[in-house]
Amino acid sequence: MEKVDHYAKIIWEYMLMHQELEKADAIVVFGSNDTRVADRAAEIFKRGFAPLIICSGRNGKRSVFSKPEAVIFSERLIALGIPKDNIILEPNAMNTGENINFTKNLLAQMKINLNSIIVIQKPYMERRAYASIKKQWPNVKCMVTSPQISYEDYFENSYPEECRGQFDFKNRTINTMVGDLLRLKEYPKIGFQIEQEIPENVWQAGQKLLELGYNEYSYLIVK
Repeated sequence: MEKVDHYAKIIWEYMLMHQELEKADAIVVFGSNDTRVADRAAEIFKRGFAPLIICSGRNGKRSVFSKPEAVIFSERLIALGIPKDNIILEPNAMNTGENINFTKNLLAQMKINLNSIIVIQKPYMERRAYASIKKQWPNVKCMVTSPQISYEDYFENSYPEECRGQFDFKNRTINTMVGDLLRLKEYPKIGFQIEQEIPENVWQAGQKLLELGYNEYSYLIVK
């Protein structure tokens, strides 16, 4: 496992963008099984970075929740003291592209115009979220952040209760990280994301993990 962690941490560090946050019109939260993303949204809201939180997400194929992830996240936010009136729900999106486009459509229906957003995702999905939004929502200023947690701590007992015992959390996460690295390379070719420079050591780390069996998303590789 030491070798796997070595390669996975290289990808993890690359996916983190370390962007400095500025005040924005809204916080946009992409749903998942990880409620720590909602916790980070509550923290950013309470620090006064934005007056509105938009939670986007239905239940994906791997959701551990019986309700849409947007609803679960909103309930978490309310439990953390965020006023219900400051939360907007988009409960239908099932992937990153839908998170973006369904949110845009909902805001248009509500006649809400955003010039800047802070997007909150899981740490290893920061760069994918940024690359997707820059391509599919180019007229909005985008900053990304995530729960402030190290690679090592992410897989310890701090991960969400809902995920424990449901599946091999670490194995699934590393598979997803490799899949997102492949997406960063291939998705710009089909117009889903802006191009991102992938350092050679990062790409090679992904190749090593593919060889070690973390190949759930190998279908993304264009021959």
